[in-house]
Amino acid sequence: MKIASFNINGIKARLPELKYWLSKESPDIAGLQELKSDNSGLSEEMFSDLGYSTVFNGQKSYNGCAILSKHKIKDPKLTFPGIENDGQSRWLSAEIEGLVVCNLYLPNGNPIGTEKLDYKLLWMNHLLRHANHLVNTGKPVIVFGDFNVIPHAADCIEPANWVNDALYHPKVRSRFFEILNLGYYDAIRLKTKRNHIFTQWDYQAGAWQKNNGVRIDHFLLNPQAADLLLSCGIDKYMRSREKPSDHVPVWIELVNEH
Repeated sequence: MKIASFNINGIKARLPELKYWLSKESPDIAGLQELKSDNSGLSEEMFSDLGYSTVFNGQKSYNGCAILSKHKIKDPKLTFPGIENDGQSRWLSAEIEGLVVCNLYLPNGNPIGTEKLDYKLLWMNHLLRHANHLVNTGKPVIVFGDFNVIPHAADCIEPANWVNDALYHPKVRSRFFEILNLGYYDAIRLKTKRNHIFTQWDYQAGAWQKNNGVRIDHFLLNPQAADLLLSCGIDKYMRSREKPSDHVPVWIELVNEH
């Protein structure tokens, strides 16, 4: 069972590249973030030719999540308790083949010192509570997507350059570690201790050419899901495509118990 996460930075602008990747890598489940389109501009037929059922939680021009699956998508939820009415489409969860899959696009939070960081921390507080509820449900739980969090110094090139950024803010990182401390595992770090594994490279200042990236797209697994983990990886080649997202797909492979 291969599950992937991909912040595509605009589904309409990236649709040919997205379909190229889906055809090449063929994940069983794919969570997309930053669709930048409301549901009226999205349709089930977009990916049905590749064998996927789809659930969208879109938003015009900003945010938005989707789940694509080759298996039946059960009980989709577009919000979690506490922020049902904030107006931003940043969450989409469902049960697929006995797995609880939770796809998120966490707020960026910049600039610090503004209400944007406050909103990010509020969102993370609600996520902490919901993750605590999910961790002991007895089912494999996978919380994944673009967290907009650089957890460790090893997850960027020069930590000193990020000290005034919400992605590396002490309070943001602390909330992230609180979620892990509930009993979740960072999938990439279960499989490798290697530094400078990146999932996003800015469009500015030659970040891609200089490999000045960050690791902000994550898979967090509860113990039942971690027990099923076989491998994980990053499809870095997608960043060198002609019209790339600034993010690349991240994926995990699990033992298929069904």
